[in-house]
Amino acid sequence: MEWQQARELFAAAQRITVLTGAGISTGSGIPDFRGPNGVWTKDPTAQRLSDIDSYVADPEVRRQAWRSRAENPAWEAVPTAAHEAFRALDDSGRLRAVLTQNIDELHQRAGLAPERVLELHGTMFATVCLNCGESGTMRAALERVAAGEPDPACLTCGGILKSATVSFGQSLDEGVLRQGHRAALDCDLFLAAGTSLTVHPAAGFAELATRAGADLVICNAEPTPYDDQAAAVLRGGLDEVLPALAAVPPSTPERPVHTWGDPRTWR
Repeated sequence: MEWQQARELFAAAQRITVLTGAGISTGSGIPDFRGPNGVWTKDPTAQRLSDIDSYVADPEVRRQAWRSRAENPAWEAVPTAAHEAFRALDDSGRLRAVLTQNIDELHQRAGLAPERVLELHGTMFATVCLNCGESGTMRAALERVAAGEPDPACLTCGGILKSATVSFGQSLDEGVLRQGHRAALDCDLFLAAGTSLTVHPAAGFAELATRAGADLVICNAEPTPYDDQAAAVLRGGLDEVLPALAAVPPSTPERPVHTWGDPRTWR
């Protein structure tokens, strides 16, 4: 019944906003953080590398972080059918935006235009100086690490350099947040895929969309705090579920643009 309901919701939807989390990239060989085999589940101390206070205060944390960046499987990862499903949805003209908590740029590599993707937590492929704000490429910084600089400093001012990602203790980009709010408010279906919906403010977009009248569809391996608010919850593998949903053809013009809840209430 959940699957049929999700299909009907996708058929009726005209403006779809998507929120993706780490679960969508596990099929590409990138482990998640909080799952049974997650990075932080296996090694709780690894979370220090993503804490801004620890990163600034401890040179050894920074050295470990640079080694971790060099070894990140995202360098070799390729998009899966789950990522490509959103390109297909965009081709249909119904995709409003993809809000992603991921830093791996796999949505863009799958063919989505950069302006369609809102990277809530930044990107691992760029660097930023915490002192002067100078930006650069991660590849250039890692070349310096390989050449013997275990903790490369900013070439402009000598400040601490880090990946252009949002660490614990840092604020999300206000411009990206504003765009995310608009995308959540301006949709008739909000899809949360591969995310536990426990990290805020990202998780709050789902509630914002439902309060504005959108239907919520959740595709995640584990239960989330928003399952009770969802019109449909799917537990299947994302590489199978998402392409199938993206392939659902739009309904006839007689169907309502807004579903406003249970499809059994449609007239």
